[in-house]
Amino acid sequence: MTRLHDEQAIALAGVFQAAALVEQIATRGMVSQNNLDASLFSIMQIDAKTTEDVYGGVRDLPYNLSIGLKNLQDLVEKPRAEHNRDVIRYALSVMHLERKLSANPEMLKTIGQRLKQVTEQARYFNPDDAESLSNPSTFAHPSVIANLASLYQDTISTFSFRIQVTGDPRHLQNRENAAKIRALLLAGIRSAMLWRQKGGKRWHLMFFKSRLRPTLKKLMS
Repeated sequence: MTRLHDEQAIALAGVFQAAALVEQIATRGMVSQNNLDASLFSIMQIDAKTTEDVYGGVRDLPYNLSIGLKNLQDLVEKPRAEHNRDVIRYALSVMHLERKLSANPEMLKTIGQRLKQVTEQARYFNPDDAESLSNPSTFAHPSVIANLASLYQDTISTFSFRIQVTGDPRHLQNRENAAKIRALLLAGIRSAMLWRQKGGKRWHLMFFKSRLRPTLKKLMS
């Protein structure tokens, strides 16, 4: 077990957390606030010193990424028949979109510029944390989420491949829920990019489950 394995597992948990939160909003209309905060926070951590810092720091990692780690553990431990197929579909879909995004430097540039605007907006709504923006709840204001959702629509949604989110129409038609879903898909893409930068590959999900087990046990303890 190496440091690189830990980093891959953390980033992959970020992917699965975003996917699981999308599924929960679509089917239940609500999610755990700390997990939502951490996923939104991860989008903005472009220059984080460590992989753990992308999700709020090593101390709070088991709490901030609890849903992602649990879903990743289920993927490793449970029979395939017991997997949440929608969560896996969303996770694989954001990985696919990340590859498309990484091959489009102009879109990457646009997203980087727009995220700077989101940061300034977050500063406005969080004047007490304007210097560091280090609190994961910083980016959870509805207006900030709406801005992230708009960014997703203007960029990622222009690809021919689009993620079909299924669930209860009452939840999907709610404007705030729709914004959260788009923002979370952006968070999933950000984690997928981090995972790939750390050497992650899709076939690892099939053949490296035994390697994930001890890493997940350590991260979740």
